Amino acid sequence: MKILNICAYSWDIGGPPKIIYDHAVEQIKLGAEVTILTPFTEGQKLYELPEGAKIVVCKRHWLAKFWAEFSPELFFWIKKHGNEYDVIHIHGLWHFAGLAPYLAGVTTAKCITIHGLLDRWALANGYWKKKLFGVLFQKRVLDNTELIQINNLDEQEDLKNFLGHTHPNVKIVPNGMNLSNFKELPKKGVFRKKYQLQHDKKLILFLSRINIKKGLDLLLPAFKEVLATRNDCILVLAGPDDGYLAETQKFIETESLQENIKLVGMLVGDDKLAAFADADIFTLPSHSEGFSIATLEALVSGIPSLLSDRVGFGESIRETNAAHLVELNTRSIVEGLNKMLDDEKYREYLANNGKALVKEKYDIALVAKNLFEEFKKIANKN
Repeated sequence: MKILNICAYSWDIGGPPKIIYDHAVEQIKLGAEVTILTPFTEGQKLYELPEGAKIVVCKRHWLAKFWAEFSPELFFWIKKHGNEYDVIHIHGLWHFAGLAPYLAGVTTAKCITIHGLLDRWALANGYWKKKLFGVLFQKRVLDNTELIQINNLDEQEDLKNFLGHTHPNVKIVPNGMNLSNFKELPKKGVFRKKYQLQHDKKLILFLSRINIKKGLDLLLPAFKEVLATRNDCILVLAGPDDGYLAETQKFIETESLQENIKLVGMLVGDDKLAAFADADIFTLPSHSEGFSIATLEALVSGIPSLLSDRVGFGESIRETNAAHLVELNTRSIVEGLNKMLDDEKYREYLANNGKALVKEKYDIALVAKNLFEEFKKIANKN
């Protein structure tokens, strides 16, 4: 089977490139040929390419400022080569690259992964533009897609609300991860030493893109309130700027929290693993997520976590007590952080449950095989 992934495939994008990478590794083991088609802007750093996979890089046009991922080069490539594949896997909505196979008249079977982009918070961001695109393109595209992959029941309801009806070709296949990458973390203290962080304070780690949808508008004032009654913790913000770095820096400076909140930029490889090894608490109080790979990584690393239920698998977390779930308000985050900071046994309980949940339900070998079987069904129909 020949599979073509269409997605922005660079380190600054966040979870989708990691998801593509992990699935591609397993798909290649199952005998597939995998190609990644990506729009690209000079200065970006391409994500790691799986061994045996191919990548096609197409330059973004300056009009991509107005229509995300706009690339005439990509359009003409997909028009010429799209029908050479058995399945085209499109990651995300709204962007030109994902619509290009439809605009080009490519008849290959297609799968769209929603990545959480139809929930209420995500739709409210750029509402009128998305409303217009929904009428012109996106609803029709989804209705004419052979497979829509969603991660959970919330996404199923979001899709139904957006389309106004139940789509017949929806499958719930959660994202997964390669558990072997987290079997052995670096020794404790490596991350703290590199970034000159106090060893006598509990480390609260936020690891994601610096974007308002990740809940930083709630986390920052909540942490300030926590510090009003205690001084035994620091907050580390790790991730690339995605539109909210300036606001974050302004908050830190205005509130004189330079010693309490540390920005360390994007972490990858051993640096990320070292951060997980040193973290006492992981936090991601997101307003909106498709399926948070960072959360999976934190849970399987054994870090007790404080999360919103919008990380993509909130129902599983709630059922198994795999993390401390908070409401999307400052008070709930303050109370959650204080409870976790004060109660070591509670942290251990959450950590054990979180690790068990990921191992049981989100091993990439199982998840990727399930999605591959769905690909075979739609490829055979075509």
